[in-house]
Formats: sequence, structure tokens, C-alpha cells
Amino acid sequence: MTYQPSSCPVETTLQLISSRWKVLILRDLLQGTRRFGELRKSIVPVTQKVLTAHLRSMEEDGLLTRKVYAEVPPRVEYTLTELGRSLHPILASMSRWGKAYQQMGIRQTR
Repeated sequence: MTYQPSSCPVETTLQLISSRWKVLILRDLLQGTRRFGELRKSIVPVTQKVLTAHLRSMEEDGLLTRKVYAEVPPRVEYTLTELGRSLHPILASMSRWGKAYQQMGIRQTR
């Protein structure tokens, strides 16, 4: 889903990173440039189709760039833009909160 304008800043942020897959893509790309296969292995059990759709959406929203190398087999790399990297404090806060929650020992259900 590509960004849709909103008057609420929180809603704007959620629209851009609303999927758990997008947050995990951001987590991995904050560590540096990654190839498609590396992202797919790291973000199990995402399907190739879903990962591709989210990467395209994030590229359209200006959060990452996609570089294709003219090789056989084709090599594609994804890198966060400055805008994408600016989400680091948000993900760091989510990580700290998640760790604190895990340490409280509250039963986690799915």
C-alpha cells in the first residue's frame, strides 16, 4: 500500500510502516544494503510475492532504493534512503519497548 495523505502525523507514519513485513525490512536495511535473497531468508515466513510488493511500495514511498545489476543471474540490492534511515529512532524505541515487555514475562499469544 502506497502512502495516502492524512492530517494525523501518527496515521501518516503508520501508513508508511503499517505492515510487520515493512518494519522487518527496515530493521534489516538499517544494518546496510541487502540483496533480495538475504531479506527473504531473514524475514521468514514472508513469501517472495509479498516481499516484492512491500519493497516496491517502500520504494514508491521514498524509503528505499533498488539497484539492479546487469548480471546473470540478476543481482538486485536494496538500500534505505535518508528518509528511510530517519525511521531508526522509531524502530529503536520499538525494540527497547519489546525487550522490556519480554522481560516482564507476560504470556504472548498469537
